[in-house]
Amino acid sequence: MNIVITGAAGFIGSHLSEALLGSGHTVIGLDCLDRSSNMSIKQDNLKIVLNHPCFKWHDINLLDADLEQYICDADAVFHLAGIAGVRNSWGASFSDYLQANVLLTQKVLEACKKASGLKKLVYASSSSVYGGSDESYSSEQSPTRPISPYGLTKLAGEQLCSLYYKEYGIPFSAMRYFTVYGPRQRSDMGFHRFMKAALLDEPLTIFGNGEQTRDFTYVDDVVAANISAMNCSKHGTVFNIGGVETASVNEVLHKIEKLCGRNLQLNYVDEQPGDPFTTRADISFAQAELNYKPVVTLDEGLARQWKYISDLYRMERK
Repeated sequence: MNIVITGAAGFIGSHLSEALLGSGHTVIGLDCLDRSSNMSIKQDNLKIVLNHPCFKWHDINLLDADLEQYICDADAVFHLAGIAGVRNSWGASFSDYLQANVLLTQKVLEACKKASGLKKLVYASSSSVYGGSDESYSSEQSPTRPISPYGLTKLAGEQLCSLYYKEYGIPFSAMRYFTVYGPRQRSDMGFHRFMKAALLDEPLTIFGNGEQTRDFTYVDDVVAANISAMNCSKHGTVFNIGGVETASVNEVLHKIEKLCGRNLQLNYVDEQPGDPFTTRADISFAQAELNYKPVVTLDEGLARQWKYISDLYRMERK
């Protein structure tokens, strides 16, 4: 299959690119390295795939580019590009989130209209669409009430996909990720920050009391879910993609202390606007339709990410 991935140099996109290439597909990777605060990490993410004969890389500004030329012959499109993160989506930066998460999604959908052989568009959504749910588990039927501008933009992207499915038959599935972690995680994300501080013995700021709980999902399990969604014949669907287990932030910090062999220098401050206290995924629909079975435990996944962080910051340790 000819597959296009937006955000191919990112955390999930680079892992997905490798998996698809390993399965014999041709992958067109689209991403923008310029002006990225994670530019060096993104470049490192690509080192395995860049020399693969079936990988075609394009460093472009997706908002300005003619996406039709890349998508016109695609059998499948994974739209992973965008701006993530709850805390930075308030204030003046909201316009950036609108452009990257809403306007770009509409542009991708317009390009998909011209792809006559398109079998599936997989859209990367987020558990942030649920907001601060009072339910023990969030199912795909749970109310969507975002409590952050970021969550609002991801829900808007889902709604756009639904509109284009109903009006133009764009065969999409949306994946609501629950707190993805693992090697190549962005430097602003929790586990990356926690482990870097642990490795370099630096002070670490924790927002809230640390008793917030998350459904942590390892990146390999997310990649497997995406590939299953690509092959799923049911369209217009939304899937929760959660992990093996749920834990509190404090429990995760304790596990990292065991990995690094020292106590962390923790500074607890007030909760941040838009951060839900708990997230937990009901994945029964993904299990039934995608045969989704997350397998990587939190301890195993943390150990793999710790090795990645240790290698990434090796020079700073010396």
